[in-house]
Amino acid sequence: MDIAAIFTTAFLVGLSGAMMPGPLLAVTVGESVKRGFWAGPLIVLGHALLELLLVVLLVIGLAAVLSGEEVRTAIGIIGGLFLLYLGWGMTRDALRGRVALDLGGELADLSGPGTKVRRGMHPVTAGILVSLSNPYWSMWWATVGLLYITQAMQSGKTGLGFFYTGHILADLAWYTLVSAAVAGGRRLINQAVYNAVLAVCGIFILGLGVYFIRGAILNLV
Repeated sequence: MDIAAIFTTAFLVGLSGAMMPGPLLAVTVGESVKRGFWAGPLIVLGHALLELLLVVLLVIGLAAVLSGEEVRTAIGIIGGLFLLYLGWGMTRDALRGRVALDLGGELADLSGPGTKVRRGMHPVTAGILVSLSNPYWSMWWATVGLLYITQAMQSGKTGLGFFYTGHILADLAWYTLVSAAVAGGRRLINQAVYNAVLAVCGIFILGLGVYFIRGAILNLV
C-alpha cells in the first residue's frame, strides 16, 4: 500500500469510527454547549496527543517484532477480521436506522462509562481522559491501529506520518462539524444523510477488511 492509499484509507476508517456515537461525541456535544465552537477542536487536540504518544510507543517497543513476515500476516488477518466485524455492524445498523445522532445537547442517549468530565476541566484534558477510559479505543488500537502501523512502517517515517495525519484529520473534521452544529444552534446534517454516509463507510470498511485478509493469506501461500 503506497502512502497516498495509507492516508486516504486511514482518513476514511478514522471518519467511520469518529461518526459512531460514543463517549467522545457525548463530551464534545456537552462541552460545545458550554464553551462554543472551539470545544470540539480542543478535545480532538487532547485525543490526538494521546494517540501520537501511543503510536510512538508502539513503534519504539514493537519495531523489531513488527518487521517479521509472520507477525505482519497474523496482524493482517486479525485486523482484517475486526474491520469486517465493524463494517458489517455499521452497515447493518445504518440501513436499519438504529444509529441516532443527537446534536441537541442531550447527553443521556450517548453517555456511558467515562463520558462524565469534571466541571471546569480543560477540553484538551477531557479529550485525553475520555479516550483512555473508552474500552473501544484500546481494542481499536490493538487490532486495526496495529494493522495500519505495520502497513505504514513499510514506507518508513513518511508512511507513519501519513497514517497518523489522515487518522487525526478525520477526527478533527467530524468533531469540528459537531461543534459548529451545536454552537450554531442548528443541524448541519440530518439523520437520513448521516445514516447514508455511515452505510457507505461501513461498506468501505468491509472491502478494506477483505483486502487486508486477502493480502495476509497471499503472504502465507
